[in-house]
Amino acid sequence: MKLPKPLNIKVERYIGGLSKLKRIDHPIKLSANESALGASPKAIKAYEKAKKKIFKYPESDSSTLRTIIAKKFNIKFNRIICGSGSDQIFDLICKSFLKKDDEVIVTEFGFIMHRIYATLHGAKVVLAKEKKYKASVKEILKKVTNKTKIVFIANPNNPTGTYLSKKEMINLRKNLNSRILLVVDDAYCEFMNRKDFISGLNLFKNSKNVLITRTFSKIYGLAGLRLGWGYASKQIIDSMYQIKAPFNVNRAALAAGVAAIMDKGWTKRAARHNTIWAKKIFSFLEENKILANKPSANFFLMNFDKVKISSEQVYKRLANKSLILRKMNQYKIPNSLRFTIGNSEANKYFIKTIRSILK
Repeated sequence: MKLPKPLNIKVERYIGGLSKLKRIDHPIKLSANESALGASPKAIKAYEKAKKKIFKYPESDSSTLRTIIAKKFNIKFNRIICGSGSDQIFDLICKSFLKKDDEVIVTEFGFIMHRIYATLHGAKVVLAKEKKYKASVKEILKKVTNKTKIVFIANPNNPTGTYLSKKEMINLRKNLNSRILLVVDDAYCEFMNRKDFISGLNLFKNSKNVLITRTFSKIYGLAGLRLGWGYASKQIIDSMYQIKAPFNVNRAALAAGVAAIMDKGWTKRAARHNTIWAKKIFSFLEENKILANKPSANFFLMNFDKVKISSEQVYKRLANKSLILRKMNQYKIPNSLRFTIGNSEANKYFIKTIRSILK
């Protein structure tokens, strides 16, 4: 008997940060770059209110949220598209631009979902080498051919925590062929405190060949609701609306997103918490010869080459103490773990536990 046979789709599967460990009750999850403080109380209240209307479809085009976003960032309403996480924006842009055998450039240790979506839509993924885990404009430009359609760059980058300066980003766009779309993933930009950095949105909001993505999963603490948005030229956004599914963002996410983005006090509190703890944790890592990126986001990529214990041993010993970090096997980054900055209690416990492990 013949049965329906799905396509043999050969694409790398994304492996998220673990949430549970065997034999460990109530683990402390520091593996997924989630918000240290959680969602704004106002966003939670809006979510609770929205559940009373879950029998009704949400807005098809997320117009209320887009209005709030346009006002907050002084950008144009009709150049914004919302999605079920910024992941969906990556999917839509690849679907809009790519055909079989087109080329997409990603950096060697760039966010892995960029290459996954490019592969799903038939493109050839081209890796540009990084230098000390930092993207290189020179290496990206070396990889450009007449088949290149998109260049993806997360700034700052996950999982390395490195970033390109304003000057470097301008240089990248200036030297790319104008027909190539530059996609700038701004997921962690709100955590940045560097004078030489500027977000993709602030840098390229008037460009016609740049798409910027933002997420509500990090600074706004709404990872569980899957909400993100993109900003580009009207022509690009219109092409994405042509293929966007109706009602792609659920009612609860839209309501919570509106409240979250309006609660400036909570966002400032979250950023301040991250800044304080990033400095403390980086100093601790330096003192203990654990190599890490300088503070740039809400996480650290930690390398254990200069200590007497391997990342695998550290991972297991932390897990035995109820702490879950992120292994870097999928990214092929050796002897390293990624640590997400947590709340004050979690950070203190992490420092105490690491210190005992390294004795």
